[in-house]
Amino acid sequence: MGQGPEAAHVNTVLGARGGPVETAWATALATPGPGHAPFVVVVRPGLPAKPFTLFVNKAAISGDTHARLTWGAAQAGVASGVLDAVAAAVIPPGAADTLLLIAAVWVDPNARDEELVFAHNRRAVKSALEAGLHGLPDLASVLAARDAPFNPFFRLGSPESTP
Repeated sequence: MGQGPEAAHVNTVLGARGGPVETAWATALATPGPGHAPFVVVVRPGLPAKPFTLFVNKAAISGDTHARLTWGAAQAGVASGVLDAVAAAVIPPGAADTLLLIAAVWVDPNARDEELVFAHNRRAVKSALEAGLHGLPDLASVLAARDAPFNPFFRLGSPESTP
């Protein structure tokens, strides 16, 4: 969501407590690695987002600015996006205490604008949860794109992708 180094790249996994998502949630929380320290998302200190959300940084922390943007603006954006989804009943409010969410979040080490990092992560999380609710993308769309895959690092048939 968004463009440039402040763009948000978020993957979400939502599931019931007591199931495989809870196992993954607890395992990720208990096994930090160098540059990666999963943590519970808070709206403000002492007030966790609901459903309880685990923030897993996809980019290793690489300096003070990157740390501040990851633990500050991106975390706040994730918290607000989760709560936007609950307020809009994308996640039914009655289920907020029975679910767990994992948010794997990329914050570009080159990002600098905390307001954009916040806004893009907020929109990305709500959008990801809405896509999950509606089963998007649909299988027909995915199958239609199979012969022309691309991403920011590869485009089939481009001069950069041929040896």
